[in-house]
Amino acid sequence: MNSSSITRRRALSSAAAAPFILTACARNSDAPSQEADLADMDAVAVAQSIKNGDVTALEVVDAAIARAEVANPMINSIVSPYYESAREQAAQTPAGPWFGVPTFVKDLNNVIGQRTTYGSRVFANNIAATQSDFIGAYLGTGLISLGKSATPEFGLHATTETSLSGHARNPWNLDHSAGGSSGGAAALVAARVVPVAHASDGGGSIRIPAACCGLVGLKPSSFRFPEPERPAGRPVRLSEHGIESRTVRDTAAFFAMMEIESDHPAVGFIEGPATTRRKIAFHTVAPTETPVDEDVAAAVRNTAALLAEAGHEVTEIEPPFPVTVGQDFILYWGAGASSAVAGWEEAAGRKAAYNDFEPWTFGLIDYYEARKEGLEDAVNRLAAFAGDWRAAFDDYDILLSPTLASTAPPIGRLSPTGAFPVIFERLLEYSPFTHFANIAGAPAISLPLAQSESGLPIGVMAAAAQGGDAMLIELAYELEEAAPWAQRTPQAFAQRY
Repeated sequence: MNSSSITRRRALSSAAAAPFILTACARNSDAPSQEADLADMDAVAVAQSIKNGDVTALEVVDAAIARAEVANPMINSIVSPYYESAREQAAQTPAGPWFGVPTFVKDLNNVIGQRTTYGSRVFANNIAATQSDFIGAYLGTGLISLGKSATPEFGLHATTETSLSGHARNPWNLDHSAGGSSGGAAALVAARVVPVAHASDGGGSIRIPAACCGLVGLKPSSFRFPEPERPAGRPVRLSEHGIESRTVRDTAAFFAMMEIESDHPAVGFIEGPATTRRKIAFHTVAPTETPVDEDVAAAVRNTAALLAEAGHEVTEIEPPFPVTVGQDFILYWGAGASSAVAGWEEAAGRKAAYNDFEPWTFGLIDYYEARKEGLEDAVNRLAAFAGDWRAAFDDYDILLSPTLASTAPPIGRLSPTGAFPVIFERLLEYSPFTHFANIAGAPAISLPLAQSESGLPIGVMAAAAQGGDAMLIELAYELEEAAPWAQRTPQAFAQRY
């Protein structure tokens, strides 16, 4: 494995970490000659340019704010801008390897003194008094947040469309969804407003928007990063945090900066592909046997062929996990919706009215209420699934599949205000692949390896056994070199900066 030996978060967040994070780009990054160059640079390159003195952190932040003001009227992905505080931070003494790199924080997460709406109308005026260890560490890398990015209510949906702030739109086609629940983050990165944005993934919510918007989206193994905010009383851990990025090296550098000691093998900073050849299994059929678009299936087959040509041992298999696991996941997901609304009701001192929350949220609660007697058994099966996942990787190292069954849907197709039974069936057809890794606590990454005939991105997902994050980063580097995607840019935004 081509990685550094630094393994501890406190080491990587020190001044000693900067050379490891920055030198990866020193030999192939040019000083920005104009604002358009900054828009196209990844986070590692921006950080290096600031360190070199080619540009100041304030100039970088000002340029990102200018891009945000151009892009957001089209993509509608910023819920709460905090531009002046970002400028103030950029003018301070540099601290952190990524000092001055602009970003956004997903609006499910508190930043002290800023608004957190959780994508919900009832929290429209909620100002955070605390923040999690994860957000402290995230901003401790030197990243400067320009504000909060859009998310569906409580992160409960695979599209970012809300009654609070409207619809986050896909930069590749504004009539289509940016995905969810990190849809605002993905749209802002794809539109070149910022090079990276905070995201979280409880059932695919990093990888789904990455697939929709043509980005790199890694959900890490559980317990890799500092602790984020977590709902009380949830016995199965589903959600992990990370970023939406445009390059593998940004994802790798972020991983190195954020990694803490855990039961998993340390990863450190990976700078490129490995020479080790892997056993790779792939499938293009959904576990639910719902249709997969042919261009999506072709993207997976083409990726498998590319890897076979590179010397990996590649085998096509049937979907390895039973559909019943997904049914248990949905029941648990509905229980989470019920807990979120119940918590608000207790704080508010009243029952929720129908216009307080999205119809989608109430639909999930109704789904749970009709089946809640089975929750204990479902939780037990979900907890046991980690062993089933681990055993499946006895025969291969990496599992390749579609991220989604189709490209990003049109705005409205998964609307949270639509009839719940209709939207529910559409969601099951659209996203039948991502949740297994969450249940298992395992890593999975979506890579933008293809585009549809209509020009929408297609994500291909690679997954590994728990703790196998390094293999996925190394494979991602290899695929990025073999089938580069950096030249693909939403032209509507490339022409505006």
